[in-house]
Amino acid sequence: MKRLTHFFRGTIRVTVEGVELEHFLGRCAKAGLLFWGVAWVQPMVLTMVLAAPGFRTMETVARACQCTMVVEERRGLPFFLARFRKRYALVAGLIFCMLTLAILSRFIFIIDVVGNEKVPTAAILSELRLRGVYPGVYGPSISGRELSHEILLSMDELSFFSLNRHGIRAEVIVREKLPEPEIVEEQQPTDVIATATGIITHIDVYRGERLCQEGETVVEGQVLISGLVNIVEPKYSQIDLGTYLVHADGQVFARTWHTLKASMPLTAQTKVYTGEEKTRFAFNILGQRLNFYRNGGISFDRYDKITKTRTWTLSDGHSLPFSLERETYRAYTTVETTLSQDAVEELLRKELQDTLLEQVEEGEVVRQDFVIRVKENALEATMISECLEEIGKRVPRVETVPNPAATLGQGQGT
Repeated sequence: MKRLTHFFRGTIRVTVEGVELEHFLGRCAKAGLLFWGVAWVQPMVLTMVLAAPGFRTMETVARACQCTMVVEERRGLPFFLARFRKRYALVAGLIFCMLTLAILSRFIFIIDVVGNEKVPTAAILSELRLRGVYPGVYGPSISGRELSHEILLSMDELSFFSLNRHGIRAEVIVREKLPEPEIVEEQQPTDVIATATGIITHIDVYRGERLCQEGETVVEGQVLISGLVNIVEPKYSQIDLGTYLVHADGQVFARTWHTLKASMPLTAQTKVYTGEEKTRFAFNILGQRLNFYRNGGISFDRYDKITKTRTWTLSDGHSLPFSLERETYRAYTTVETTLSQDAVEELLRKELQDTLLEQVEEGEVVRQDFVIRVKENALEATMISECLEEIGKRVPRVETVPNPAATLGQGQGT
């Protein structure tokens, strides 16, 4: 700590020569001067180190004691800066750099997002930009609490959001919501019905009464597992114990067939560039755009806009808050072009297969057959597919029955 204090105040090592050196040291101490490192070189010569602010006072004391004082060495920040007192440009540059650092440290140049796994970082940064948080924004203008509330309201995938500032860096901490478990109301009577027509291949009944067997053909909407269960009476009993309602549950797999159709014209409008181009440049700094062109419209009727942005990044991959944009406008016209039948057929096949996979959520495709034909300058594709899928679906049962215990005393079932 003393070394740091001496560095900022500055120190001077001097050699003092005289007859009454003891008297000189006494008067220096009486004057409150700070000095140390006194060493006698000769009976009338000594060296010492003193703080720079007391140098002028010590010179006065030395003259009063008829002593000679010679400066041997000067150290510290004041003497280092004194070297540049006549270099005005260098001093001005130093002051400008210090002011620039002091001002720019109030802005945010780097935004890091941590804690997200499924939600893309780009989506979070886009939401922040919509609310005025981007590289180059003035840091103190950001209200962390309000920003957190707005982000959580707009992004249902997040359960926690926090923005912490660390100088020119902002750290965004997020937590994603856990998937909500499926809530099964087991007190609600249900039936398991078929969602498609097919042939049963396998059935597992967890709760309820089975109404179909393996190898049986069922139609869409047919009840496969009933929530109305008959109570089996004991052997040799003549009493009908009735029925009771349960939350029917189970899995039913069946062979199903799907027929899908799609069509597409064999001609399309394509672009042909005329060769006319127009280029514009712009510079973005701290979120502000500086255009290097006059405000004017584009004279082309139809054109493509191609934007290339050049950004500068640091060694750790973070982008600096300025970039250069190049916008190119290319004029084009449209002409009618005949498409390749093979390419159209491949596109239709891919579209039908994707549609089928969306419909068959739990299962697999066993076989696919395609019928391709040309109809009115268009290609029509029909796909007939055989699938093995789960067709059981739980639906609420609205029918109710009396309590079996109440009917036992009457000897009648429900």
